[in-house]
Amino acid sequence: MTFHEMNMDDLKNSLQKEGVNPSFQRLKIYEYVLKTRVHPTVDKIYSDLSKKIPTLSKTTIYNTLNLFQEKNIVAGLTIEGKKVRYDAAVKPHAHFKCTACGELYDIPVDFPVLSSDSVSGHRVTEMHFYLKGVCRSCLGVQTQV
Repeated sequence: MTFHEMNMDDLKNSLQKEGVNPSFQRLKIYEYVLKTRVHPTVDKIYSDLSKKIPTLSKTTIYNTLNLFQEKNIVAGLTIEGKKVRYDAAVKPHAHFKCTACGELYDIPVDFPVLSSDSVSGHRVTEMHFYLKGVCRSCLGVQTQV
């Protein structure tokens, strides 16, 4: 099942499976991060969701995302500066940041170290692999199907 095929019951079950109480606001935040796939910041989530949920606060979003990170439901990405973006794809992959438009793309990678929980006897608890450059959209490159 892809992220886009998940309904609210699926999201609720997914959170409960991780020991998270699926409140309405948590469900909506989780749905947003899963389905938008834009690696949003707290400000972006707040801007988009507060239109539909006027009682939503940035504090609730921060607290929810911190809980989700503790439970490995989302990953926080700090690619530059102190701005944290959130990703619901928690399996190891790389990120490509376009220096022209600012978009952030998931990039599949197949390095043995990314599928391991230890490296040279060290226990790995977090991995980050970032690339920067100009995306194909900004370069005007046509994608092939």
